Amino acid sequence: MRQLILKLTVIALATALTGCGFQLRDDYQLPPAMQTVSVQAPAFSEFQQVLERRLNLAGAKLDGTQQKSLIIEVLDDTLDRRTLSLSQSGQVAEYEMIYTVYYQLIEQGEVSAQQQVEVYRDYQDDPNFALAKTREREVLVQEMREEAARLLLRQTIAYLTE
Repeated sequence: MRQLILKLTVIALATALTGCGFQLRDDYQLPPAMQTVSVQAPAFSEFQQVLERRLNLAGAKLDGTQQKSLIIEVLDDTLDRRTLSLSQSGQVAEYEMIYTVYYQLIEQGEVSAQQQVEVYRDYQDDPNFALAKTREREVLVQEMREEAARLLLRQTIAYLTE
């Protein structure tokens, strides 16, 4: 009897979760046009590696030949920073880091308009701990690349399902 109640509880919870639209994070339903994807990017692009890994995790097949596949052409990725606050001595205490990726989609020879993804993060700088802050900034930039790849993937799926 106890096992029956446990099973019914699990079934009820599973039904409630699927009924409300719950999905695991980064669980994408790729449109047919994204089953095979090719990524073009400037030489030595760290973002290209992150994007290809994200596409693999989403279930897309990466195609290096670019035949009969969607091409995501990364035109540029930039990292800018803007001063948010200054310390009493006039040194920069906090930055806003802005990571921007410019890209376009090429589907069956047809080029889409240029699109962009922007990710913002705040970064507190302290010249007394320069080495630690440099490492923190590197980790932050890598996280921003990951987030930009997620956003690019979501935007591409939305664009192709319109």
